[in-house]
Amino acid sequence: MSAIKLPRALPQKTHQRGVAAVEFALLILVFLSFVLCIIELARIMYLYNTFQEVTRSAARGASSANFQDQTALDRIRYLSIFRQMPGELPLGMPVTHEHVRIDYLALVRDADGTLTPTRIDRGALPASPAANRQTCHTNPNAPTCVRLVRAQICNPGVPVECERVQYQMLFPLLRLTIPLPRATTTATAESLGYVPGEAP
Repeated sequence: MSAIKLPRALPQKTHQRGVAAVEFALLILVFLSFVLCIIELARIMYLYNTFQEVTRSAARGASSANFQDQTALDRIRYLSIFRQMPGELPLGMPVTHEHVRIDYLALVRDADGTLTPTRIDRGALPASPAANRQTCHTNPNAPTCVRLVRAQICNPGVPVECERVQYQMLFPLLRLTIPLPRATTTATAESLGYVPGEAP
């Protein structure tokens, strides 16, 4: 009588258990890091382009608004960051309406005859748009004659210098300090809110 052969049990690969999970974990980390880096780079490019549009809109609006009307200037700042009220630039944190800086410039003639755009301090601005027209009519190169309007993206709280804003990451896995561009637009001063017949 021949012995009945029983099927042998399949060999167990105990040393391979869990390898797939470890490989998946490593690959998913690399993949997610890659995707997050692409998102951050796309956002940086968005901010570079959007800042230029923000300053263009602010300079264009301020060139026709009364420089003594703070409410009108605040509204221009809100609209330039695509809002109707105070807040952040969409997808542009930490930039808010307070980062939109509007300066008024005079064209001052130097000793050698060149015209240099010079920032007029807030306290030295003319009393009204009509007073500005009278000053500019008397001397177009007076240091208080508003000839240009400049809009920039700056850190608020720095009164004179335009300090660049630091990029704030959406996914703070790495602590990168990337200064955002100091977007600047300079426009010719138009009416500055002048109403014909207004007394200076």
